[in-house]
Amino acid sequence: MSTLSTWLLLVLTLPTENATARMRYWRALKARGCAVLRDGIYLLPDTQERERALRELSVAIGESGGTAHLLRAPSLDASQEAEFRALFDRTDEYDGFIRTLADVRKTVSGQSAADLTRLSRRLRKDYETIVAIDFFSSETATRAEAAWQDFLTHVDTVLSPGEPRAATRAIRSLSVEDYQGRSWATRRRMWVDRVASAWLIRRFIDRDARFIWLPSPEACPPDALGFDFDGAAFTHAGERVTFEVLLASFGLDTNPALVRLGAMVHALDVGGVSVPEAIGFEAIMAGSRERTADDDQLLAAMSPVLDAMYTHFAASEKGSDTGRRP
Repeated sequence: MSTLSTWLLLVLTLPTENATARMRYWRALKARGCAVLRDGIYLLPDTQERERALRELSVAIGESGGTAHLLRAPSLDASQEAEFRALFDRTDEYDGFIRTLADVRKTVSGQSAADLTRLSRRLRKDYETIVAIDFFSSETATRAEAAWQDFLTHVDTVLSPGEPRAATRAIRSLSVEDYQGRSWATRRRMWVDRVASAWLIRRFIDRDARFIWLPSPEACPPDALGFDFDGAAFTHAGERVTFEVLLASFGLDTNPALVRLGAMVHALDVGGVSVPEAIGFEAIMAGSRERTADDDQLLAAMSPVLDAMYTHFAASEKGSDTGRRP
């Protein structure tokens, strides 16, 4: 271990009369990932953000009748460095999370889309809680990340069987005029990318589009335009999901509101940087999927939602442009 770390030490006494406050501060210390050196002495690796958080906690403790002193000190030597780092070993937490994923995985296939969405959100929060206080990543952290990504892939497979693989191919520029009154086909029981793509087709590309919901990609008629399955006319390409490929193909990627909608679809379909609206849209999608009998009904239910999202993004972009004007 070539370099020695600098540490923040919080020495405190909690208010004795206020049990509620004591519990609140104990939970705050735990949430920040503080290690316990001994009763009343807590340790964190030194960063500006952690120092700021501990200073705020110190003030709150003092205001409630306790005392708190924040100190900074380096490790004395490599032996002490290893001893302090060992206090932040998250192996047990990661191993517990991996075991939870293995147990939950056995129940995934029997759950509804809404239940799977709630379950994934809860597990994501559990995982991110551990990652947030894992200051010295280890091999166990790598295993946990792999297990988490594998679990998400499994859930996606249950929600969207036949999910396409990204193809390495150029995206051709096409004219909307050449794609009017066509039949469009995709896998039945749509999820986010497919329902958003179907909405985009009917709203911006082919207003008279007829949709065919396929039991499998092999059932696609030869005269239909397939989307969002392997071998389809429009499907994942490179880093882009089908919705984004359609935007690029028909020159719609110059529309900032559609691009923002595409970012939301991308995050929900394959992961990546999320957007604030994604969780709400995913919940509505899962609920609508459970309430509708077929994909015609599902598209009819989700189209007003996507219309509203588009209007919201368009208004946001207009407001941003106004704010940038001199």
